[in-house]
Amino acid sequence: MSEALLIVAHGSHLNPKSSAPAQDHADAVRAAGAFDEVREAYWKEEPSLRNALRTVAADEVYVVPLFVSEGYFTEEVIPRELRLDFETADWDSDGTSADSVTLEPSDVDGTVHYCGPVGTHRAMTDVIVRRAETVTGTPDVGEGVGLAVVGHGTKRNENSAKAIRYHADRVRERDRFAEVRALFMDEDPEIDDVTDHFESEAIVVVPLFVADGYHTQEDIPADVGIADGDGDYAVPTRLDGHDIWYAGAIGTEPLMADVILERAADAGASVDAWPGDDGDRPTADRAGGD
Repeated sequence: MSEALLIVAHGSHLNPKSSAPAQDHADAVRAAGAFDEVREAYWKEEPSLRNALRTVAADEVYVVPLFVSEGYFTEEVIPRELRLDFETADWDSDGTSADSVTLEPSDVDGTVHYCGPVGTHRAMTDVIVRRAETVTGTPDVGEGVGLAVVGHGTKRNENSAKAIRYHADRVRERDRFAEVRALFMDEDPEIDDVTDHFESEAIVVVPLFVADGYHTQEDIPADVGIADGDGDYAVPTRLDGHDIWYAGAIGTEPLMADVILERAADAGASVDAWPGDDGDRPTADRAGGD
């Protein structure tokens, strides 16, 4: 029985960086030989979601959305474009617990295992910590350091904030950082008051966005107050008596490829190899995390 991995992402006609994370993580999985086939598809770019399943020859296809939260795209757009008879209730999720559902596409042969988004998977907590390590260059970063987990937030979809709070709570439970806060662009508590929320002199800011774009490269640095008149910023930047380490979009972190594989493995994929951690699984599973 052959297996394929289909990574689906938003993409953009305006931002050439939007598709880079999906391409990079697909390349990592492909190089590891974890699946017989690995494909990417996008809502706003080619190859399109609508034709994605027609490009796959495998009997079993594991579809993993490269999105941060459950909502409109994961529950409506992707299933519709892939022609999957999917109902949100099939996930039986509280907004952060979507797992997977097995479906038969209406226009091609084969079986599709439609997975929850990577952003709500438990292993994303490890990616947040790894992102803090990457930006500071300190493998054991945490003692005396504050961590801001940043999301967009929106009153139109409460799940947008749920994913951010979920991972902030999980990081806080590890007692690695002096302080951990969930902050948002469009709802309280807001990122533009970041220094008001921390006593720690050093603050690492990790945005839970898939790709670098206007929000992560312009909006958030400006809201935080680290951007200069040209929109550039230094890492770290001294601000209000704090050193701000701004990490950029979490979706570009290489460990994300492991989270994609975790999603597929949880859905039943017989993953043959892991691209990171010397062929092993992400740190949460090795350490006995839930």
